[in-house]
Amino acid sequence: MLTVTSVNVNGLRAAAKKGFVEWLAGTDADVVCLQEVRAELAQLPEGVGAPEGWHTVHAPAAAKGRAGVSLYSRQAPERVQIGFGGHGVPGAEEFDTSGRYAEIDLPGVTVASLYLPSGEVGTERQDEKERFMAAFLPYLQGLKERAAADGREVVVCGDWNIAHQEADLKNWKANRKSSGFLPDERAWLTRVLEEAAYVDVVRSLHPDVEGPYSWWSYRGRAFDNDSGWRIDYQMATPGLAGRAVKAWVERAATHGERWSDHAPVTVVYER
Repeated sequence: MLTVTSVNVNGLRAAAKKGFVEWLAGTDADVVCLQEVRAELAQLPEGVGAPEGWHTVHAPAAAKGRAGVSLYSRQAPERVQIGFGGHGVPGAEEFDTSGRYAEIDLPGVTVASLYLPSGEVGTERQDEKERFMAAFLPYLQGLKERAAADGREVVVCGDWNIAHQEADLKNWKANRKSSGFLPDERAWLTRVLEEAAYVDVVRSLHPDVEGPYSWWSYRGRAFDNDSGWRIDYQMATPGLAGRAVKAWVERAATHGERWSDHAPVTVVYER
């Protein structure tokens, strides 16, 4: 089995003080993908940035204290790539030092950690998100083709910052004009599934449920009321998705036990 977990840690240094270290020590995952790390390796305690028993890849943002993705794997990666420029995709190089994408090759599979920009309607942040999306879709298509030629599968894990369908957020009616649930964003995610032919693995295993949500605002009683969003995905090539046997969100038992505003999303694949 191959167990892959993805989680936005909302600042790894803060998460480490709240329970991430204990969670990592207890997980059965073979690969852990982190987003919004918001720290360089030198800023992380050794047991967090380079814990025993794990091979780690860190891709911090050039802008201090922002974004940042990491991958922790039990096996040493065969190949590491930071960013998604250098493959002939227009606009991709803009994000090479943004701390938003990294991928590793393990035997038979490429695993990526993605932190897609969150956006805000009517601001430069939304423009940045749209530029990222425009570059990332053709990259995903090319990644799948290159992997297939090499006999590999692909899974892109992370915080995609888009709820795809009404079942993916509790209060969808109130958020129809909010970044993260805009028609153009949802249509783009449909293109990831249809044109690029990736599979939303969690939804494929849980087709008829609300959620399962993976992010809850710290405001109000969103967590207690399960008023969340499903924006953290594992998007896999069909061959790998077809080998997924179990998927779940590791939701904390209580608000006080959370170490991030996101919860880990875990999938078990047959090798």
